[in-house]
Amino acid sequence: MEGSPIPVLTVQTAPYQDQKPTGGGGLRRPTGLFESQRNYLPNFVQSLLSSIDLRDRQGCTMVVGSDGRYFSRTATEIVVQMAAANGIGRLVIGQNGILSTPAVSCIIRKIKAAGGIILTASHSPGGPGGEFGVKFNVSNGGPAPDAVSDKIYQISKTLEEYAICPDLRVDLSRLGRQEFDLENKFKPFRVEIVDSVDIYLNLLRTIFDFNMIRSLLTGPNQLKIRIDAMNGVMGPYVRRVLCDELGAPANSAINCIPLEDFGGQLPDPNLTYATTLLEAMKGGEYGFGAAFDADGDRYMILGQNGFFVNPSDSLAVIAANLSCIPYFRQMGVRGFGRSMPTSTALDRVAKSLKVPVYETPTGWRFFSNLMDSGRCSLCGEESFGTGSDHIREKDGLWAVLVWLSIIAARKQSVEEIVRDHWTKFGRHYYCRFDYEGLEPRTAYFIMRDLEALIIDKSFSNQQFAVGNNVYRVEKTDSFEYVDPVDGTVTKRQGLRIIFSDASRLVFRLSASSSVRATLRIYAESYEKDPSKHDKESQAVLSPLIAIALKISQIHERTGRKGPTVIT
Repeated sequence: MEGSPIPVLTVQTAPYQDQKPTGGGGLRRPTGLFESQRNYLPNFVQSLLSSIDLRDRQGCTMVVGSDGRYFSRTATEIVVQMAAANGIGRLVIGQNGILSTPAVSCIIRKIKAAGGIILTASHSPGGPGGEFGVKFNVSNGGPAPDAVSDKIYQISKTLEEYAICPDLRVDLSRLGRQEFDLENKFKPFRVEIVDSVDIYLNLLRTIFDFNMIRSLLTGPNQLKIRIDAMNGVMGPYVRRVLCDELGAPANSAINCIPLEDFGGQLPDPNLTYATTLLEAMKGGEYGFGAAFDADGDRYMILGQNGFFVNPSDSLAVIAANLSCIPYFRQMGVRGFGRSMPTSTALDRVAKSLKVPVYETPTGWRFFSNLMDSGRCSLCGEESFGTGSDHIREKDGLWAVLVWLSIIAARKQSVEEIVRDHWTKFGRHYYCRFDYEGLEPRTAYFIMRDLEALIIDKSFSNQQFAVGNNVYRVEKTDSFEYVDPVDGTVTKRQGLRIIFSDASRLVFRLSASSSVRATLRIYAESYEKDPSKHDKESQAVLSPLIAIALKISQIHERTGRKGPTVIT
């Protein structure tokens, strides 16, 4: 801290009407819009900071991190300059601006920060032609609840000025404390650059038996693993935790350098985009494979020969094997949570363990409330996200370590563990069909007309015959959630059709899309008979999908011949 005090400027601006967070306090837009629209990023950052009550904001500590995508460094500098000007006392930032979303949640909780700003667009593409996002996590470490998101949006629509210290420069590469004297501020503004992995790694050490996992990954009978960080934020975490700490060979980890464009690939851990990992696993050399998305909260598990673990199955298998994890042996299991579109495989495990299941709308913020109140220990979503009450975000690396712990404890392969689970609980055949890039009005009217159709009394008890299958409608609704903690009601969270054999169809508009809309169709069918557990999911579910296409008319109304992505 040297020289004259750094000026704090008030800059006049004009409000934007499109800065409504899509859920969890996050704004995701094409990167070009952030770069080309005057004050687009400063406006949203000011709205976010102003949503924090002034008395809570003055002198408080906040955490800042990014997934390393294009525009992150510029955005981090702007966030730092505006935080200083708005009275934030201290920022804790990952080295080079890098922090995974789970690590941000972990640090917020560890240092009791007022919240955190995460610069990420999750699994969306990077680079100048990709997407960029700003996400706000609150003091519990979780995504902002809807009331906070609404407050940010209301402020953004009338914003006339923002505060910034444009001359403030932080060295993001240098670990340690940096202090800055600001004009008209009694205390210096402090920035602490921390190792991106350390605090999060220390938390993981308290949850897992690292010696057990290390024994699995080293020695003559070691499990050979293949981990794909997809050139996102998880590279440093994978190398540090799995290789350096747990002994996996360095060549177990691929695509571990965070790149601004993620190597030109979509950082989305599924069978459509994690093809490099899938091909490696199909060769049979590796017994365990995993991939992570750009910010590290989503994951995919593969077994030997490319055996795919559906995310809903992964959640259920984890729930059934929590006794393998020291954290849960000590803390116990209070309840489970799943998003409504996620398969009901988890419910069967919960019933056997005699613990409650909470069915919520999509969005981790709903789980945070349950965990804060002590109701929920484990939760997950079909979109490749699972986590527990150790933080308030879904956590990809945590899930991978859970799987490795289960393998070590049970001394079985991934496929054997899953098949044993199916034998005990039955198999839930499950698929999600994504229609991406739709014109928003078209998607809206498809959902509106579909809702009118299925809630009409004449639709109840209707039968659909497809081939040799007959499905009778037992229940339909537009999903509504009443939070058991605070009574908050969240409506219109997807359309459900439940058939008499417990099969389900779910239709939902994705809340995370930006300019275009994504309509998702989920199909689920339960099979108890182990002799029928070897079928292809799409073959089993094709009659249900035929019903979905018939009643939604999505192909006729969009001109599409099929979904963009199937998971």
